[in-house]
Amino acid sequence: MANDRSSHYPDIGVLGEDFIAQWLQSNGWKILHRRWRCPWGEIDLIANTCDSLAFVEVKTRSAGSWDAGGLLAITPQKQAKLWKAANYFLATYPEFGDYGCSFDVALVYCEKTAPDLKYNLSLKEYIPAAF
Repeated sequence: MANDRSSHYPDIGVLGEDFIAQWLQSNGWKILHRRWRCPWGEIDLIANTCDSLAFVEVKTRSAGSWDAGGLLAITPQKQAKLWKAANYFLATYPEFGDYGCSFDVALVYCEKTAPDLKYNLSLKEYIPAAF
């Protein structure tokens, strides 16, 4: 019998993205897209304020993650894919061509609480212009 994980457990990656989207909005950013997809991959969040555009990579981890809370998962290969995806976005939406762009990284800590099995999320670190 196959274990249908999605029917029993929320996707903590999506929870983390939603958490960061709310955090950005509370700090004056407008969320343009969530999980924007193109042939080069996916950008978790695309947000803007005034004349700035942020392509945000969100990494959500629980205690004891192997990759420094998600930071080590932003490899040079991942960065190259995000650059290509961002260029594709700017080609698709030329109205943002004059905006200053940054690649930000949000590291989110996720903790499951017992016994109700809800998740507590907290912002571990937000790195503007990470790469």
